[in-house]
Amino acid sequence: MKVHEALRRASSFLAESGREARAAEILLGHALGASRTQLFMQMQEEMPEAAAAVFGDLIRAHAGGIPVQHLTGTEPFFGRTFHVSRDVLIPRPETEELVAHVLETIPGLFGGRQLAAVDVGTGSGVIAATLAMECEQMHVSAVDVSPEALAVAVRNAERLGARVDFYEGDLLAPFMNEGKKFDLIVSNLPYIPEEEAEALDPLVKDHEPSLALYGGKDGLSLYRQLIGQIPKVETGGPCLIAFEIGIGQSEAVSGLIRRQFGDRAQVSVLRDINGKERIVSAVIGK
Repeated sequence: MKVHEALRRASSFLAESGREARAAEILLGHALGASRTQLFMQMQEEMPEAAAAVFGDLIRAHAGGIPVQHLTGTEPFFGRTFHVSRDVLIPRPETEELVAHVLETIPGLFGGRQLAAVDVGTGSGVIAATLAMECEQMHVSAVDVSPEALAVAVRNAERLGARVDFYEGDLLAPFMNEGKKFDLIVSNLPYIPEEEAEALDPLVKDHEPSLALYGGKDGLSLYRQLIGQIPKVETGGPCLIAFEIGIGQSEAVSGLIRRQFGDRAQVSVLRDINGKERIVSAVIGK
């Protein structure tokens, strides 16, 4: 069997199993140890027997409900490859938009001065590592309550050469205890309401850590806590805060920020590429 035939059959099988057919291409490249470009150059070649066996196992596993990222152990983010595991949330494209917004905002707000930034609930470390690598003027810290997640984040930062200081703890507590101050606070905290758990795709519900998914009854319990802690670590202005949120949560999160900071906060809501309100951003002035 040629490589292109193996891909066609696997794609059809996944589609019949209710999975996305394009996952077959990712898993085929993983089985062959080939990049996307290399994969397409091999399409007319015979499928190696050993790779065919691995590919078959991967396809059946994904059809059975295991996420592609847990089979390959990786996920691309902002042009780089990050390691993932069952201990962290799989990075989403919407979070890339959060990072892009922060990077676009920094020059006009802060100029070229050195900044202290913190990624709260870092998970796999994609936000912290990307900010550190994309913005040399930024000294990045990252915190997570899960030691297993932190191990993944540290591994990613070390492999990519990203300079990030990692802390284990609950939200901003480690920094409040040390008296640290930040110019930028960014976070993609769990925001799914607990009552929506059963409606989630099994690929998410059954394989991603509940600690990284659910944010209490209305999904906002962690953001309430975080926003209440920010006055203890913000510099006094200007300070940029940027959060990824769930659908229908922008008004509530914006209200939490305004109630906490009053006239000091200039709040904005940004839509993602699909037109959904996905980011709440605020500049906290003096």
